[in-house]
Amino acid sequence: MRLMLRVGYPAVYPAEMLAGFPDGIELIPLPDDLDYDIDIDVWIPDPYPARAMRLFPRLHGVRLVLSLMAGTEWMPGTVGPHVTICSGRGAHNISTAEWTLTAILVMLKHFPFFMDVQRSRAWKRRFEASAHYAEMTGDARPLYPPVMLEELTGKTVLLVGHGAIGQEIERMLAPFRVELVRVARRMRTSPEVHPGSELDRLIPQAQVIVLILPLTPESRHLMGARQLSLMQQGALLVNAARGPIVDTDALVEALHSGRIRAALDVTDPEPLPEDHPLWSCPNLLITPHVGGSSPEFGPRSLRNAAEELRRYLKGEPLKNVVQLAV
Repeated sequence: MRLMLRVGYPAVYPAEMLAGFPDGIELIPLPDDLDYDIDIDVWIPDPYPARAMRLFPRLHGVRLVLSLMAGTEWMPGTVGPHVTICSGRGAHNISTAEWTLTAILVMLKHFPFFMDVQRSRAWKRRFEASAHYAEMTGDARPLYPPVMLEELTGKTVLLVGHGAIGQEIERMLAPFRVELVRVARRMRTSPEVHPGSELDRLIPQAQVIVLILPLTPESRHLMGARQLSLMQQGALLVNAARGPIVDTDALVEALHSGRIRAALDVTDPEPLPEDHPLWSCPNLLITPHVGGSSPEFGPRSLRNAAEELRRYLKGEPLKNVVQLAV
């Protein structure tokens, strides 16, 4: 009888990164091009879903999946209902929250424009920022000296999603003394969290809207044409969650209208084809889904997996269960 718990993990991780895993397990490296069937009890999938899904048909006996990522939307349909799934909740809170804060500041400080100024080597072009600000925000006041950037401090930020990453974003926003409005699936009172049913009412109040919620049937196209039309003139939409939460066609139209601006780490479709109209939209910053990809992500996510394995071996409740085997 086999006594050791067999744990399959992506072979791209060197053995030293798994040094903190508990005793009582057999670690099985799984190459991306695995060409034979293998029995394992616990699967730690590759962080890239396409690679993981190609590999899964070769795996037999899987009872527990320990994701390295917070997002697990592809997993239930791949492994079925008879497998317990744990997310990597907490693994990229810091890096994704830092990306979000950076994206907000980059757009409010007009850094994409000033990168163009740098490339043009034309110092006096800085005065173009004032006209850009007035056109984007509709602020036609005769301001002097000319406006060349904006401040985050004092703005109203609508945070859509208040899980672990959303709470980390809130912590990082605190020094800027923003007026924070929280929205999540479930209403809470301490701190005040509004239910998703109030989103349309809250959108017009915000100068910055941050999306950091999981992709579900309910959240798909949560930001559609109607919601985008409710945004203030010049408001900033930041999507650090999943691409399909925003209706891409509606976003392209809204950006070309000059009413709003956006910063995206995720898109729909993804990867974004090189001929997609989103690339050429005005007032838009795109990064190619890199928000969680810091040097600390791999070690941190593997520490999470090791902790879940210790609990599993001791028969203790797992921390980040998103699907319990039936």
